[in-house]
Amino acid sequence: MTENDSERSQLSRRQLVKYAGVGATLAAASPLVGAGAAWAQEDDRHDHQGNENSSRNRVWRAGDHHIHSEYSGEFDTSVNPPVFSKGADAVYPIVTNAIMAKNFGLTWAMCTDHGGPTHSKVNLEQAYPDLLLSRRLVPEVLQFWGMEFDAPAMDHHTLMIPRHDDEAKMLYDLESKFAKNDPFPADPSWNTEAKMIEFLKYAKDLRHKPLVIAHHAARSAPGFYQWGQDTPREFRNNQDAAPDVYVGFEGAPGHQAGPLNGGDRGGYGNYPTHGGYDQMTARVGGLWDALLGEGRRWWITATSDSHVHWTRGGSDFWPGEYSKTYVHARQDYADIMDGLRNGRIWVTTGDLVTSLDITASGQGRDAAVGETVTLSRRNRTDVEIEIRFRPLNGKNHNGDRPEVRRVDLIVGQITGPVANRDADTNPTTKVVARFGPRDWRKQGNEYVIKHTLRNVETDMYARVRGTSTDEAEPLADGQESPWDDLWFYSNPVFVRIR
Repeated sequence: MTENDSERSQLSRRQLVKYAGVGATLAAASPLVGAGAAWAQEDDRHDHQGNENSSRNRVWRAGDHHIHSEYSGEFDTSVNPPVFSKGADAVYPIVTNAIMAKNFGLTWAMCTDHGGPTHSKVNLEQAYPDLLLSRRLVPEVLQFWGMEFDAPAMDHHTLMIPRHDDEAKMLYDLESKFAKNDPFPADPSWNTEAKMIEFLKYAKDLRHKPLVIAHHAARSAPGFYQWGQDTPREFRNNQDAAPDVYVGFEGAPGHQAGPLNGGDRGGYGNYPTHGGYDQMTARVGGLWDALLGEGRRWWITATSDSHVHWTRGGSDFWPGEYSKTYVHARQDYADIMDGLRNGRIWVTTGDLVTSLDITASGQGRDAAVGETVTLSRRNRTDVEIEIRFRPLNGKNHNGDRPEVRRVDLIVGQITGPVANRDADTNPTTKVVARFGPRDWRKQGNEYVIKHTLRNVETDMYARVRGTSTDEAEPLADGQESPWDDLWFYSNPVFVRIR
């Protein structure tokens, strides 16, 4: 039996009719949802097409790896085993999230529901069958299986499972063995740094390697450069344990619509975000740059963390309505994960730009975002940086026509591992050039910026950010509308000097 046959065998005709009705109701209720959705198309038509080692057919594909459904519920622990109820913390069915993701331009997505006591069984027995239904009903969106992992000794993380026949069993295995909130009664011995390392070492040895990405990493931080549940030391230790599994954190956390209902962006009630981005990302020369300065392949993403839409009293946008993570990949589960694992990623808010490419070149060689170009040491080693971006042609989902006011080129040296595992600065990282509209030229539908880094003598990385504001650096967020404070960030391109 094939993988698709296995899924079809679990889908009753009654269930398909029921969920097709949900989709039709949403489509009728929202003018944003395209008409004529091909609900009956073959499931997983995009799964594992072509040669996974080929870059052919790769384009920038927008997605979201942190979305909640009605399976972020609650447990009655007064009985044994605990009884689960849907819809306590997030309210939308999995298929609703998929429909809205498609509506707002996403081609891949992932529901990441909260865990809890014996939640591994809820995922296996209740949520996974609904995911299979949603895949059938919204085939245009690749829908990954996974969860918001209750990381031992840390805040939540994405746990993304590769698409394969035993994906449901794989998540059950990992959650039931390592998620700190899964045991009932609770077991404090599961909530330790050692348990987190055990989980990552176990995960890295699996045939189908998952991805783990930290959520809202500084949400619990009491102040600027004061870390909470997630610390620089833990990030380093975790990535050292499983470098091809533990790959980064959310640069722009979800809950960005908080100010529209009087709340905080990202739900960051202690120390705020900056321009909607976590302080670990937004501060030039800060923690992200400290990790990159060691030569780590450490990536940032942007997510919705959607629970309840702001128009219904929540603090969230729909998946893709405000934040997008773009991955350079084919429309293929394996290649999307490969792009996330290897940093072929850039992120934006408010659809400020719809395409972003960074290239570092010299001596006839070049590299793009997530890649490394190796140059030989000469008396004069110049590195050419080319930035290409495409602004939104039309209005975003707030009805605005956002404009890029400035693009910054940020460069830092790679000096190798640090002795202090809690180091959170890279003093070599600087904004080396700022570009305004007079500095870029139009080429087709794109704008192009070129800049030469002269006499490069050490290993380095370059990354790019841009904004719709006049702020030289993203300011700490207050109650301004998120639509008035838009930023995009690339992940780095690396330069090695030999």
